[in-house]
Amino acid sequence: MSTKPYLSVVIPSYNEMENLKNNVLENVVNYLKKQNYTWEVILTDDGSEDGTLKKLHQFAKKHPQVNVLENIHAGKGPTVKSGMLAAKGQWRLFTDFDQSTPLAEIEKLWLRAKQNHEVVIGSREMVGSVRDEEPWYRHLMGRGFNALVQILAIPGILDTQCGFKLFSDHATELLFNQLHVYGQQEQRGDAFTGAFDVELLFIAKKNGLKISEVPIEWHHHETDRVDPIKDSLRMLKDIIRIRIADFKGKYKKDV
Repeated sequence: MSTKPYLSVVIPSYNEMENLKNNVLENVVNYLKKQNYTWEVILTDDGSEDGTLKKLHQFAKKHPQVNVLENIHAGKGPTVKSGMLAAKGQWRLFTDFDQSTPLAEIEKLWLRAKQNHEVVIGSREMVGSVRDEEPWYRHLMGRGFNALVQILAIPGILDTQCGFKLFSDHATELLFNQLHVYGQQEQRGDAFTGAFDVELLFIAKKNGLKISEVPIEWHHHETDRVDPIKDSLRMLKDIIRIRIADFKGKYKKDV
């Protein structure tokens, strides 16, 4: 009989050959092997087309605690959802494939998790965070988006978009099963990430879950997947869709 792991690390991927050359997965597994708790890694792929999937399976064959999920190209939200719900851990962390936030930063999240916070999120905006400089348009885009999030959806959270978030098993099942705007596996033609983190945290707030924001270390990695103007408008549209979904009763409280 398999033992339920203490931690599941869920890593979404989409055309990650460059990152694979940087040994990011080896670094993740090497860190976990040093810990005194049981763990698993779920590599959940978003329909990669550059050979990534083959490399993920090769890596998993070498490491019995690593599993690969194959998904259609539906975007980060549905791909993370697939991995989080397939995971078995008492705690489940999703983290970016490029390890912009090194996995070791989870040690900063554990303290809050042990204080009965079911959702603990990394923040690049809090005092105490360590972050690289990023292009001005990315920084401006982030600040503007957060201002809209504060007004329209989730007041009080400084950084909804950091891809380093820890959930209890209960919170995982409750929140990811209620994703509406970002919950469907529908074929996409681009790599748009969107505001799925906002929808997750919006549902968490609605259910009264304790959310704790923790300053973390974050490193900028250049990408051509971001269109500042187009993506900002699409994320604004999706925040409005989240509010409409709430008005229509799509999000239920856990009673």
